[in-house]
Amino acid sequence: MKYDVVIIGSGLGGLACGSLLAEAGLRVCILERSNQLGGCLQSYRREGLDYDTGLHYVGGLDEGGSLHEAFRRLHLLELPWQRMDGCFDHVLLGDRHYALAQGFDRFTATLSRDFPHQQEQLQRFADRIHRASMEDMEVSAWDYLHECFQDEELIQVLGATAMRVGLHRESLPLFCLAHALSSYIESSWRLRGSGNQIVERLARTIREGGGELRCRHEVTGLRIADGRVEAVACSNGATIEAENIICDAHPELLARLLEGQPVRRSYLQRIRSGENTFGIFTLSLRLCPGVIPYFNHNAYVFRRGSDVWQPEECGEEATAVMLSCRVPEDDSPFARQVDLLSPMSWSTCQPWEATTVGHRGPDYEHLCHTRSESCLHLAERYLPGLSAAVERSYTSSPLTYRDYLAAPQGSAFGLRKDWRRPLQTFLSVRTPLPNLFLTGQSLVLPGIEGTTQTALQTCSAILGETNNNKIQQ
Repeated sequence: MKYDVVIIGSGLGGLACGSLLAEAGLRVCILERSNQLGGCLQSYRREGLDYDTGLHYVGGLDEGGSLHEAFRRLHLLELPWQRMDGCFDHVLLGDRHYALAQGFDRFTATLSRDFPHQQEQLQRFADRIHRASMEDMEVSAWDYLHECFQDEELIQVLGATAMRVGLHRESLPLFCLAHALSSYIESSWRLRGSGNQIVERLARTIREGGGELRCRHEVTGLRIADGRVEAVACSNGATIEAENIICDAHPELLARLLEGQPVRRSYLQRIRSGENTFGIFTLSLRLCPGVIPYFNHNAYVFRRGSDVWQPEECGEEATAVMLSCRVPEDDSPFARQVDLLSPMSWSTCQPWEATTVGHRGPDYEHLCHTRSESCLHLAERYLPGLSAAVERSYTSSPLTYRDYLAAPQGSAFGLRKDWRRPLQTFLSVRTPLPNLFLTGQSLVLPGIEGTTQTALQTCSAILGETNNNKIQQ
């Protein structure tokens, strides 16, 4: 059988594309290398509780928000979303506490109470990020903040939550910082239950549209003739033909698949030369019942303010941690699960680069133990007594991301964007081959918003090729 579209990878980008294209009437087949769909959206279960790997909160779901229409098309608004507190993110720099609020006026007013001498500048900043454009890809976030504000502490606060886009002082474009803040200021939400609900809903739409989802189908080659991809080859021996191919995997995988093929060398060099964002160390905590009250917001804790813009350069010790609380599914006022997320560079994990799961030895266990203890130490600045409330804990590192999600260097947010090289670091959904397309967080923006919006662009490119405009319905 020849498909209209074969999609390599079943992360959010691949599933979103598959859902939209299947509903538009195309024959879709998604190929996933592992035995579970979902990429960073997938969850795992331990002793009766589900733990998420990547999903912690989402912005812009209110009507008119940046993700509302896309999630409506994908049937994801029907999931049990819970609005977060008015002050959705709390930032602790050393012993100083600040809050970021939903609604641009309230966002400005809240920070202006702490920085009254910067109120006018805060209003200009809020207006700027609310209307961020593609031109901001060529603007340095660090330089813009220093042009806009005189208070170094405020600059640290405004960058504190942007670790989720791979915050980097020298390279971060204002475009990425703006989107890391603006959709959450519009409105912030948590999902009651696991991120697998998103995976299952998108997979259901694909199957209802006649599409197929095949796990344990790792793509190892492309068959190209007359300047087009005719088929993909899988490690299990399967060869699958398609009119169009979408790659939802990291661009480095695409470069390997195109090696030796009749494709422009400059294109391969471009996607190979990209620098990866840092990885994430996650300490997932199962708490004793009835001890830690549920908190309906996130907290970002930094050892000191100077750690905000280079949070991964920390070796074994954590200098920054994000606290995210799981919504109690039994409506209890107490939390049962809290995730602590800390940026971690690949260099910290490199001594174990050649190892596999279960064979990393006591030195790696020591690394995880040391990082876990330092994460808990930082987290207790916001939640005193947290360590004593831990019943069980589970860890993952950039090595885990590499092994389970095929993320090169354990990158949590794909390729790093650079305002100095926008043409090289922001990638188009189109490739030199007219029926080979890209999607995913490495192209324009990382995270739920960036990946979803990129999927819409990918689908528009595909449907344009097939003279199909049903995606607009």
